[in-house]
Amino acid sequence: MLAIIVKQFLSVMNLDEIKNKMGKAIEVLKNDVATIRTGRATPSLVENISLSVYAGTARMRVMELATIGTLDSQTLVLTPFDSTIIGEIQKGIQEANVGLQPVVDGKIIRISIPLLSEERRQQLIHLMKQKLENGKVMVRQVRQEGMHDIKKPFDSVQGKQVLSEDDTFRLEKEMQNITDEAIAEIDNLGKHKEQELLQI
Repeated sequence: MLAIIVKQFLSVMNLDEIKNKMGKAIEVLKNDVATIRTGRATPSLVENISLSVYAGTARMRVMELATIGTLDSQTLVLTPFDSTIIGEIQKGIQEANVGLQPVVDGKIIRISIPLLSEERRQQLIHLMKQKLENGKVMVRQVRQEGMHDIKKPFDSVQGKQVLSEDDTFRLEKEMQNITDEAIAEIDNLGKHKEQELLQI
């Protein structure tokens, strides 16, 4: 009977679910870090900006309203799917306070990406590190919840301990390995972004 309870618990305590939650936290972080501009034109600078369009009747992201391309390493070009809202897209990007100045040029919007000063690069690296730390906090919270779930059944089930100390130790070790992998992925993301920010 105890072996059945143990098996049921191990299937409930699904480490894949923990990996999944940590993966989602990292995805959120990647999208957040992608918005930090590097002085190079890249669609990720604007694609997730949410805008109010059609006289305020709809709220949509830039990527849902226009194709986003690069003319060169310093210029983004947006081609709206509906040219009647080109002015609303321009205004929405300006109001998003992301430091970009869109200019309407016929049926397209051009956005010139200014070069970054050394001081601004350092500020952006500092901002990125804060975002990375927030990502690590999210991952550690997922680990904490998982550890809590591992320990919960050990208190008692009909007055008996459910899992052996070896099983507990194994689960905790696997949980820590998953966490370490997630933290390493975040550190790697930070290194790549810092290299991008320091490139001239």
